[in-house]
Amino acid sequence: ISVTFPCRAWLDCVLCYAQDERFAFLAEWYDPSAALLRRYQLLYYPKDGSVEMFDMKNQRTFLRRTKFDEIHPEDLFVGNRVNVFSRQLNLIGYGDQYTANKLGSKKERTLAMIKPDAVTKVGDIIQMIYDANLIVTKAKMTKLTWKQAVDFYTEHQSKSFFNNLVQFVSSGPVIAMELMGDEAVYTWRKVLGPTDSGVAQKDAANSLRGQFGTDGTKNAGHGSDSLASAARELEFFFPSTTGHGPSNTAMYSDCTCSIIKPHAISEVLTGKILKSIIENGFEISALQMFNMDRVNAEEFLEVYKGVVAEYTNMVDELCSGPCMALEIHATDSPRTFREFCGPADPEIARHLRPTTLRALYGKNKVQNAVHCTDLPEDGILEVQYFFKILDV
Repeated sequence: ISVTFPCRAWLDCVLCYAQDERFAFLAEWYDPSAALLRRYQLLYYPKDGSVEMFDMKNQRTFLRRTKFDEIHPEDLFVGNRVNVFSRQLNLIGYGDQYTANKLGSKKERTLAMIKPDAVTKVGDIIQMIYDANLIVTKAKMTKLTWKQAVDFYTEHQSKSFFNNLVQFVSSGPVIAMELMGDEAVYTWRKVLGPTDSGVAQKDAANSLRGQFGTDGTKNAGHGSDSLASAARELEFFFPSTTGHGPSNTAMYSDCTCSIIKPHAISEVLTGKILKSIIENGFEISALQMFNMDRVNAEEFLEVYKGVVAEYTNMVDELCSGPCMALEIHATDSPRTFREFCGPADPEIARHLRPTTLRALYGKNKVQNAVHCTDLPEDGILEVQYFFKILDV
């Protein structure tokens, strides 16, 4: 009997493939057609950027290992939402101990707050956050009442600076953010710099407070000082259970709506886009990050259904990851802001209007960096959709 053995090269290839590093996550997907929550094991192979999915209930392969360029290692953390072939998967847990040890051991969440004196510098600050290898997973502009500010800073109640601090923090809008990354508490506090802005300007001139702070109270930003503080402060702004947290700042008058699209957020363009908007004389009067469900995305973009060929792809993009909704104030804001965004096709924008947002940051007609209200009468309606209907 003759036995044919596989060639050595083939065996090496199989062994190499089998030994590829992989990360495993437990993921949930809501199937709207069946009204069921389906659970999968999502496997990611960083060597070639491929993914694989296993149906937990039916104990069978759902998606064979396939190269998929839309997921990046930095997207993989518990609590995030990733889009795999138009399925929005919520990552609810680590699939094995190796993944938990490798990706989860240093990952922390912390609260960052931009104080009233630095809200107009939000673009620069978000860029500093990304430059420090942190990512923004939640964000909301709000205006704290005196009582809310007292509750937030309750640990400083006996300090001499307490009343001044509460008065300042409740004097105008602030932007609260959840930051995620390796040793996020320490990293964000390092980005902030010394508490006293005068000291920061001398000893850490490139820090956030060194650049944008004035003194010990008007010091541009706040950061949790420990994991325990971070948990409490994140719960204050972004409650995980009952309650709503402080209200958004939308005014619903003389406004238009803009959305920084998921691809632009993934490509770390958020800070640059916000900076461009503010530097060109537009006021951002409300700001919040959302994770759109497909039903919401279809409803919001319904005006384009049957009008533009890209409608389905536009829906896919809007629910492919977190987006950032903005209420924009300016004179004749729907018209002037639409002109500032430029033509919907970035290629045309680069030829005709090279300084517009879509010319600078867009990739194609679907991934064109930002959505803006097209019809003047829809400005307030689109703002209301995000800041009244979705912000519940």
